Amino acid sequence: QVRLSESGGGLVQPGESITLSCVASGGTFNEHAMAWFRQAPEKGREFVAGVSWSGVTTYYGDSVKGRFTISRNNGDNTVSLQMSTLKPEDTAVYYCAAGKTGWPERHIDEYPFWGQGTQVTVSL
Repeated sequence: QVRLSESGGGLVQPGESITLSCVASGGTFNEHAMAWFRQAPEKGREFVAGVSWSGVTTYYGDSVKGRFTISRNNGDNTVSLQMSTLKPEDTAVYYCAAGKTGWPERHIDEYPFWGQGTQVTVSL
């Protein structure tokens, strides 16, 4: 059983940057792909970014490509999401998720382990 805990959310202005972190405990961290999803009010949960077990392969949602960067550190069981050039439409609760396998899939069903989420609000 993998337990995940996110941190780093907050209120930022458009154009600013913020970094989210997620620490895992339990299970074997480097057996799992890791991903970030987000959910805005009254919308479904959206894939943001995923990283393979090794950290070599990454995928991004079209809306964040070129602005967000996902990375992981298997030494301390953490995964981060660096978010830059933030827009009001990036406002959402961001969730860290651990995958069934070491390969980062985009579908929510491939991620059985979830954190509680951290709120990111982009507003003047």
